[in-house]
Amino acid sequence: MSKSKFHPTKHRSENTFLRIPFVSDTVAKHYDSHCMIDSRFRRAARLLQILWMRDQSIPNAAVEERGAHLGSYLRADAAEDGLNFISPQVHLLALRELLLREEDAAIDEDRLITNTLSSMPLVFNAFGPLALDTKLATSVFCQLLPDFVHSVERIVFEHSPGRRDERFLSDRSAFDAAVHVVTPEGETGIVYVEVKYSEDMAGPCARWRDRYDEALQEVGLYENPASGILRSPPLEQLMRLHMTAQLAVSHRITPRAMFIAIGPRLNRRAQAAFRVYENELLPLNDSDPTRVRFQHFTLESFIDAIDVAGDQETADKLWTRYCDFRRVYDAALVVIAPKMDASSNSTSSSEGTPAETGKRRSSPRGARSTRRTSAAQTSEPLEATHG
Repeated sequence: MSKSKFHPTKHRSENTFLRIPFVSDTVAKHYDSHCMIDSRFRRAARLLQILWMRDQSIPNAAVEERGAHLGSYLRADAAEDGLNFISPQVHLLALRELLLREEDAAIDEDRLITNTLSSMPLVFNAFGPLALDTKLATSVFCQLLPDFVHSVERIVFEHSPGRRDERFLSDRSAFDAAVHVVTPEGETGIVYVEVKYSEDMAGPCARWRDRYDEALQEVGLYENPASGILRSPPLEQLMRLHMTAQLAVSHRITPRAMFIAIGPRLNRRAQAAFRVYENELLPLNDSDPTRVRFQHFTLESFIDAIDVAGDQETADKLWTRYCDFRRVYDAALVVIAPKMDASSNSTSSSEGTPAETGKRRSSPRGARSTRRTSAAQTSEPLEATHG
């Protein structure tokens, strides 16, 4: 697989963790973020959303609104005002997409406008600014996929080339976004996108159909189409989406396509799912341009690409809201060690934890360092889209 030569800016080494900070029941209850079924990553991500909401003075939903109290949900009036989105322009874009959604598209309006933890608003927050500015989108995707993208023409959301179509999978499998591009060779193409945030990749799986077995043989993507791993909860949605992308090329919806997945670096379950899925694929054949390649990126790398493309404001907003887990570390320490001098809480750099606690940087931009690595880092969560 061709790797991108893009080298994004990196975040400060003291803000880079080897693993997600652990949020105990005590800490979660202190911040109104306690949910018994949360994975370790989801619990930390939920707390990060609550801290972001408090920074923005966004009120959370009361018990009578949702039947339970989780501080990561917006109060109804705040949701209606579009405060789950990073700008009024992105909010308006999301509303337009709701009105013009594809037939039978699975857009959950409640998740989109009220749930800060959902990957659905993340898709609009991350791709909305690019959909509104194709020059920015072109710069971002030329960094991430230089061998496939020359320019970006448009971006559509919650898209399927063949929802419930027997030529495809006869189900509702759909992509979070479809980026219509022109390739360096001058052909039209589509980058199909799946985004994960706090998903734990545990399913539920779509109801298995006979058509899936047929398509597994038809698409020619897998070392072993009968592999049970492909049918497991962490991978089966990736399999369905990749097959859908390949069938879009086979049925001449587009002459060229790629399938990419994006998720946070510290969501290890999603990261692992991406890597395991990649290992199930046949080796690439460079002589076959109709083969739909799979590539995965960290959310952090995607945000860095936006920064390098010139939109630092959007990059900082996304980083602060979705990736600044130093905030979670500091917030947890305030609860478990309230009387300890923060300057004395130095930790081993070999453990990947910050050397200072209790201090907030002056701006999100300050979180970025000069260390450089490849943009094609893997990421972590997965949510199953029902067929």
